[in-house]
Amino acid sequence: QVQLVESGGGLVQTGGSLRLSCVASGRTFSSHTMGWFRQAPGKERESVAVINWRGNTYYADSVKGRFTISRDNAKNTVALQMNSLKPEDTGVYYCAARRQLLSIATTPSEYNYWGQGTQVTVSS
Repeated sequence: QVQLVESGGGLVQTGGSLRLSCVASGRTFSSHTMGWFRQAPGKERESVAVINWRGNTYYADSVKGRFTISRDNAKNTVALQMNSLKPEDTGVYYCAARRQLLSIATTPSEYNYWGQGTQVTVSS
């Protein structure tokens, strides 16, 4: 069992930056693929960034060059650095874990554990 707790959301102006953090409980954090997802009002949950055990990453086209995902297996944390934020980045951001070492899964149904979410609002 893995429990995930996100932090770092908030209100920021267009062009600003935020850093989201996710702390995971459990001894097997390093064996999980970790992902950040977001959900805007009235829209489906979508993948933003994924990082596997080796540090291989995936980014949605809409965030490439602006967002960076990273993990620290010693501290059981995964972070999402978000720069050059746009109003369309607004939504609830979720941290998720999948019981796979090397997968780069981007579909929410492929993930086993979820955090409670943190709100990110980008004003224009």
